[in-house]
Amino acid sequence: MKRAYPVILSQGEKFIVAYIPDFDINTQGEDIADAMKMARDAVGIIGIDMEDEGESLPEPTVVSKVKTDSADDVVTLVDVDFEEYRRKNDLRAVKKNCTIPSWLNFEAEKAGVNFSAILTAALKRELKIQGR
Repeated sequence: MKRAYPVILSQGEKFIVAYIPDFDINTQGEDIADAMKMARDAVGIIGIDMEDEGESLPEPTVVSKVKTDSADDVVTLVDVDFEEYRRKNDLRAVKKNCTIPSWLNFEAEKAGVNFSAILTAALKRELKIQGR
């Protein structure tokens, strides 16, 4: 699911501060592009954590309703594709238990097959996922 959330960019003493009101979080970057990248990353991290906890993601606020503290603040949007973000960044390994015929297990172990690698490749092929 892809969503675009408003971000308020403010000049800090040393960095550009990015506030994401829908998640009530701050991050920062060395320049505007870096601050937007960091905002996208922060939303991605918080978003997949929320999904893992069974929480709903907040609906993005309409940009025209976002209030700023200063006339110098800039309101912009960052888009996050949560499915893509999870694929690229959630690299935790999980243990799965599966059942195969004994004769197949014997042959695979004799051949030194890496069961995890085979299952991962098969799942990617089945789900039509390329890369990682």
